[in-house]
Amino acid sequence: MYTIMLQTKTIGYILFDLDNTLYSAGYGLEKAVSRRVSEYIAAFLKLPVEEAWALRRAGIAAGGYGTTLEWLMAEKGFDPRAADGYFSFLYPEDEADALSPDPGLASFLASLDVPAAIMTNSPMEHAVRVVKKLGIETFFTSIFDIRFHGLKGKPRAEAFTHVLDTLGIKAEHCLFVDDAKAYVEGYRALGGAGVLYDELDEHPEFPGPRVRALREITELLR
Repeated sequence: MYTIMLQTKTIGYILFDLDNTLYSAGYGLEKAVSRRVSEYIAAFLKLPVEEAWALRRAGIAAGGYGTTLEWLMAEKGFDPRAADGYFSFLYPEDEADALSPDPGLASFLASLDVPAAIMTNSPMEHAVRVVKKLGIETFFTSIFDIRFHGLKGKPRAEAFTHVLDTLGIKAEHCLFVDDAKAYVEGYRALGGAGVLYDELDEHPEFPGPRVRALREITELLR
């Protein structure tokens, strides 16, 4: 049994994560990105893939970074001017070919009584490919990508407040939905209405609102 009740009265906006939230993790897009990340950092650090990945995992955990790119910039001398090449390697043009229009998702988004936007730690070109493949590009007022945050995104408080200020809404009145527990926790720490999208029921211990299907969000808004 999982809790889906919100401790707030008024929601005026919904902010959705993109990857493994608006489409199923079963498509494997994020796994493919992770594989390319490991290949990139291995080449950049001149280390075997396994060693580079272990170093990355430990570094991100110790530094509290939201992305590999932020860790590389902060600790490994990565030049942010090279970010476009990094994104091109991680997100090739054919990356979203496995996706197809999702009428059920479109119907759910159309049923929402409040406006919605996307906040992602991926680049805009990836986000645009995905929403077009899913056939849902008309349902969002904005897409906030990693460049919008100066390459430092979720779960940083300033990333969330940057988006909220742009939308003109307070955290407690904006519902944030993400599959990453750390990101939802970061938003909830600001007093926001954060919901964990736990498709595979991997986080039964999560203390806040948790759903396994996006359509359950309609119950939160009633």
